[in-house]
Amino acid sequence: MKKAGVKQIISELDKASKTHKGQADKLRKMISSPMKGKISGPCKTAAKRKFKVWPSAYASGWGVRCTRAGGPGKMGKKKK
Repeated sequence: MKKAGVKQIISELDKASKTHKGQADKLRKMISSPMKGKISGPCKTAAKRKFKVWPSAYASGWGVRCTRAGGPGKMGKKKK
C-alpha cells in the first residue's frame, strides 16, 4: 500500500470513534519509524557470510537483530 493511501486511511480513522483513533495513532507511528524495513549494510554483509542462503527467514531475522543491536560488532552484548 502506498504511503498516500495509508495517510488517507489515518485521516479517516481520526474522524471515527476513540477505538479507531488508537488504530490511527499506531499506523502513524509505523509510518514515521526511521528503521522501518531496513537492515543496515554491515549487518546484511555479516548475515550473508554467516548463512548459506540469502535472503532467508533466518538470515533476515539475524540481520534485523544485528541492526537493532547497533552493528555486527555489538551482537550478543547486553545494552546498559
